[in-house]
Amino acid sequence: MTSISPRPAQDAESPAANDNRRDSHGDLSFLDLINSDEEVAATARRAERLGHVVLALIALCLIVAPAIYLASLYL
Repeated sequence: MTSISPRPAQDAESPAANDNRRDSHGDLSFLDLINSDEEVAATARRAERLGHVVLALIALCLIVAPAIYLASLYL
């Protein structure tokens, strides 16, 4: 008995468009692109230190700028 299929048989020379063979994905690993926890923690520490420095500079400017303005009014 011959089976009739709407899909043609695939030969070895023309692989499917979604080629999922293991040998073709040898050096493609998206897990290598994800940062490790240590790198993320180091980046967070640097960002936190930078935030503290910026906050201190803003506070200093908010104190010094009005003081300079008031001093210039009375000179």
